[in-house]
Amino acid sequence: MSNPLNIAIAGLGTVGVGTVQVLQKHAREIAVRCGREINITAVSSRDKSKDRGVDLSGFAWFDDPVEMAKTAKADVVVELIGGSTGVALDVTMASIAAGRHVVTANKALVAEAGENIARAAEDAGVTLAYEAAVAGGIPIIKAIREGLAGNRVSRVIGILNGTCNYILSTMEETGRDFDSVLKDAQDLGFAEADPSFDIDGVDAAHKLAILASLAFGTRLGFKQVHIEGLRDITALDFVYAKELGYRIKLLGLAGQTDAGVYQRVYPCLIDQEGPLAAVDGSFNAVIAEGDFVGRSVYEGRGAGAGPTASAVVADLIDIAAGRLSLAFGVPAARLADLKAIPIKDRAGPFYIRLTVIDQPGVFADISSAFGHANISMESILQRDHDEAGNAHIVIVTHSITEGALRLALKGLEDHTAVVEAPHVIRIEDVWGE
Repeated sequence: MSNPLNIAIAGLGTVGVGTVQVLQKHAREIAVRCGREINITAVSSRDKSKDRGVDLSGFAWFDDPVEMAKTAKADVVVELIGGSTGVALDVTMASIAAGRHVVTANKALVAEAGENIARAAEDAGVTLAYEAAVAGGIPIIKAIREGLAGNRVSRVIGILNGTCNYILSTMEETGRDFDSVLKDAQDLGFAEADPSFDIDGVDAAHKLAILASLAFGTRLGFKQVHIEGLRDITALDFVYAKELGYRIKLLGLAGQTDAGVYQRVYPCLIDQEGPLAAVDGSFNAVIAEGDFVGRSVYEGRGAGAGPTASAVVADLIDIAAGRLSLAFGVPAARLADLKAIPIKDRAGPFYIRLTVIDQPGVFADISSAFGHANISMESILQRDHDEAGNAHIVIVTHSITEGALRLALKGLEDHTAVVEAPHVIRIEDVWGE
């Protein structure tokens, strides 16, 4: 066998410890698969005294991960610290400057600084690998960058955040509201103490920006992603969605058209018989559409120590075996400028739930407001009074523009019978055109 591949690990949280466990448990199989051993030589974390359940005594310990990146006996530095700036970025750039490959699970780092990192890595003749940054254990980076390399990819759609998918699945199953389910998710460790990055859609947006760049060969455009989170979804919306034949999922949607590239993250209604509807709990799934291959679907666990560590080790095996890839499939300097399509140009059907005082003439006024905006209604549900004596009207529109919808809702803003802001959820056909 060739000389071992020596690695240093910066960050010993759940993924860092999981990476150590995978490398130790499957050392023999890994060596056979890549033709050489992968040895951990150094680690760095904030607390050396913490019991992490793995034996770290054989590794050099560094209190300063940047110093480790510069001086450790390592061919690869695995960055598992997190964050798009600060120490994580410093470790990454120091590693590259020292001629070391970088493997990371840090989606924020790749989405916000990946282009500059990739340029530096190319100049230094090393690799930036980040399979673990998107969709946990699903090998979606390799699938798009390599498996679909002969295609022009036109769309990527995915359930990209396990926390959000768990919350929505549980809300639907139990009939409980968002705040209650979120608290349980935090108690169970599925959601962070500060869950904002997850529930407000930022985490999914980081991942979508990476997938869009890979799929379309464009520069990273995280700042151009339209982002909406889960906070306005209620238990009542699940009741009506089911009656209408839909489920509610937080999706990342990216597409390349003649007009440019759209990137959107928001909760939406999808056909309950469609390919993403059955993806529940903490699972992730991605659909990629290529001109020759057609549509392909990838599903698996999207987070957690095991799936994410599995992806980290997959990158290490590729490096050990000499299978080195450009970070975004083409040289960073060849990434095309991103022409972003704004959300106002999105066209499609909508679900609109109105809470109104049950009095004569209200529905006629609603119909008039929608007609004035040239909105055609596909279906309408009107349900009994709630505890306050108000009625619920649920409207599903035909395909309309965002601008037309806003015009219609503006026409209802001052209506005395509309007692709360309309609940609006986009409807997406994830399998059609």
